[in-house]
Amino acid sequence: MATPERPSFARREGTFEREPARRVFAAELRETRIHFREGDDEKSPTYVLLPTGERCNRVFLVGTLTEKKKQGEQNMFYRARVVDPTGTFFVMAGSYQPEAMQQIARIDPPAFVAVVGKPNVYETPDGATLISIRCESVTAVDKETRDRWVLDCGLATLDRIDSMASTQYGERAQKEYRTDPAVFRKMVFEALSQLRL
Repeated sequence: MATPERPSFARREGTFEREPARRVFAAELRETRIHFREGDDEKSPTYVLLPTGERCNRVFLVGTLTEKKKQGEQNMFYRARVVDPTGTFFVMAGSYQPEAMQQIARIDPPAFVAVVGKPNVYETPDGATLISIRCESVTAVDKETRDRWVLDCGLATLDRIDSMASTQYGERAQKEYRTDPAVFRKMVFEALSQLRL
């Protein structure tokens, strides 16, 4: 199974440093609209700021692949939907992610999948903000793995909420998003409740 600590390397002071993949629910990622680059180098990593106060260059999610669609001829790529207990992730893989593209091609929906990828924020012509995930890896998993991810993601979300007031990115998230912790605690509770169903 794909692990959340699979390395992605960011340049920092001439060295390479791993960027951990953060566990985040679809409902929180959907609310994310702040993105920024840290460092002056154009190769510096781009981050999104999660509403619960964590900067995030990569995400690790597990859910149900409900739909996939192959598009393009010469520049072929896949778009897919992956659903967790809180909503839908929109994922894609193209010629720059050949391994992930082949992995999506081999998995028939519906199927539980683990995805590691980079979140991208973009605005539609009418001003709406959308988030998609450019996949690094897509792996078929079982229900037990999905359930474990929901639990781990819930705990990670609660940890972020609890430390918001004491971290640089937590304070920024409260200012930018006016985050109401109660909303995200309710999201976690409802996601965990679905496991018991």
